[in-house]
Amino acid sequence: MSESPGFPEKSTTRVHFAHIAYQFDTCFARRTPSVDYFQSRSLEQTAARIGECEALVITGFWRNELLEHAKNLRFIQVAGAGYDAFDLDALSARGIRLANSSGVNKNAVSEHAMGLLLAFSRRLHEARDNQHKRIWRAMMADFSLREDELPGKTLLIYGMGAIGSRLASIARAFDMHVIGIRRSPATDTAAHEMHTPEAFNTLLPRADYVALTCPLTDSTRNLMNAKTFSLMRNDAYFINVARGGCVDESALVDALANGVIKGAGIDTTVIEPLASDSPLWSLQNAIITPHTGGETCRYEENVLDFLEENLDRLWSGRSDLVNQII
Repeated sequence: MSESPGFPEKSTTRVHFAHIAYQFDTCFARRTPSVDYFQSRSLEQTAARIGECEALVITGFWRNELLEHAKNLRFIQVAGAGYDAFDLDALSARGIRLANSSGVNKNAVSEHAMGLLLAFSRRLHEARDNQHKRIWRAMMADFSLREDELPGKTLLIYGMGAIGSRLASIARAFDMHVIGIRRSPATDTAAHEMHTPEAFNTLLPRADYVALTCPLTDSTRNLMNAKTFSLMRNDAYFINVARGGCVDESALVDALANGVIKGAGIDTTVIEPLASDSPLWSLQNAIITPHTGGETCRYEENVLDFLEENLDRLWSGRSDLVNQII
């Protein structure tokens, strides 16, 4: 097949990895690549060297102003699922292709959500706190203070994409009853029940655990608020591995502090890092992780799998890319 229009030959392609922490260059080197590559670790370095590459792997460093200096750029592999920071019209006008890495962290985030769920079921956060205090907890007569078991419990998942569907499969392995919510429920079979978003409020009272695995959109912003928290049972737990903006944080604090819900596992917040004076830090029934749900030892390799497949397609003249945006 002929070369893709506007895309260089393999021998003249140079890949630019731009990330403050991820070791893309080190991981790429282990694959013995046949193309040149380099990595920048700051926005300033990225801006200074973006003119040297034909392919760019980037997330947080992207600024649309960089296009003015990207004279050779022909392809961007977003090192994550989100691409709202990119001016698609400007990229198209310059003949730059764009693909994201949707699904790159489906294993990581679904496992993280299940880890938070298990932590509450087995009260691991309390055990860790007691460990630091050198407390050996006595046996409990009060059922509400004991560890629990998952079989027969109901998990309600809002957002049955790749992450939500895998979480459903994991939960089913623990013999949980899984209820899923997505716009087109007929296309998913991982859950025992599927419903549309309109049914969310009526389903909340049934759930022992409520997990958000959805994107942040106009319809999911503040999805969890004072009203929806009040519809949950006071012995139920809330898990958020979606975006912080899906939750009204003041309503979450009130729900936790006043016993409206039993606990919450939070991987994302509206503003990150979470402010040092946020009440969430001191709530005993909250587990907070610093947006690490998708960050694993496999992350770079997963992104590189997408990159290599898309570069091979571009070099062979194919117009279809994996996770193609433009």
